[in-house]
Amino acid sequence: MAAHGHAHGSAPSADDAPAGDRPAGDAPADGTPLTGGFTLTADGAYAARLTAAPGPPGARAWYPERWTLDGPEPYAVPLPLDQPEEPDSEVAPLADGRVLIRRRVADRQMFSLLYPTGPGTGELLLGAVGRTEMTLLPPSPDGRSVYALAAGEDHASLWLVAGGAFGPEEVARIPGRCSGGVWLDRAGRMLALDRREPGGGPVKAIAVDLGRQGEVTPLLQIAPGSNDRLVLADPDSGLLLLRSDAPGHDRLGWGVLGSCLPVRFPECLRLADATMTPFAVQPDQMLMPESCAVALRIDGARGSWVGVWRPAGRQLHQFAAPLGWMPGAGYWSRDGVLRLPYANGATPCGVALLEAPEDVDPVSAAGRTGAGKGGGEPSAADTAPAVCKPVPLGQAPLHGAARPD
Repeated sequence: MAAHGHAHGSAPSADDAPAGDRPAGDAPADGTPLTGGFTLTADGAYAARLTAAPGPPGARAWYPERWTLDGPEPYAVPLPLDQPEEPDSEVAPLADGRVLIRRRVADRQMFSLLYPTGPGTGELLLGAVGRTEMTLLPPSPDGRSVYALAAGEDHASLWLVAGGAFGPEEVARIPGRCSGGVWLDRAGRMLALDRREPGGGPVKAIAVDLGRQGEVTPLLQIAPGSNDRLVLADPDSGLLLLRSDAPGHDRLGWGVLGSCLPVRFPECLRLADATMTPFAVQPDQMLMPESCAVALRIDGARGSWVGVWRPAGRQLHQFAAPLGWMPGAGYWSRDGVLRLPYANGATPCGVALLEAPEDVDPVSAAGRTGAGKGGGEPSAADTAPAVCKPVPLGQAPLHGAARPD
């Protein structure tokens, strides 16, 4: 694993201990600043986080920080104002280098854009929304827009909080209780949400068309009573990563948007005493979803580390994370290099590079000693639970026949 950073220091390697999440009250031993999340633009050019220098819990000053990642060397720009931020504020980067911040002030949500101005920080007030709770969604692929979700008991409100003409505006009301948020296209028009109907029942992923006043279409219907959530989607190839309890318990699976094939639940994406969350898909793999490299965050008793998997390869490759990795943050280059942002006492802003490994042919691997261990998938002859295909946009739910993976 190669690495580069703004400050000099030893490059992280596969021998480094995994970097996991730390409780907010615990200062890292190496002097790494505490952080409150790390968000990337859709193209990976910029990132933003809320951070605080180590110190006594009551004396930490939280402030936004913007990372520039598309140049020869990554670098971070602090964006503090006269008053420290609250640790529950949220930030999101835009493609022009500005950073959106959501602050809770009494029973309202305040939105502003922050940007560096010489030695200081400029602030453009966007407006307020009279909601006690809102959550920023991932930045839109168009690079200009940021949406926020306000979940209620019987409906959810979707707000355009950056990129509009007149400040924050409500763009859709969706019946039911909604969560999640995954973009399905490059234009920032189709948004997937996980919804529970107003009367109760299972959670199902839906597609919201922002170009048609928030028109809702079913997206995942694997079984009538199953909870089917979308975790990640790749607009180029149509690859969908999902989580469902249709197999009898919660499993990671994959499918292809608009495909006639059923959802698959690979055995290699099950690890004892660990959970996995996909966070990045290799772009520009047009019409080749099974060839896409997928990066996964793996959380276990010893912290967080990185997994790499391809649908066609049927193997999970595991790697130690760089020291100070922002768990669950990263992006792929077109040629299959995974970039993992990290910060530690030696490197305040760095990016580790991990090349996607080649998969071993399952047929040849089966004859070797220990084949199938360490995250390998069973052969197609092994039985698999009954599964059904993801629903193409604009079509009613359909159910596919069971088939082995």
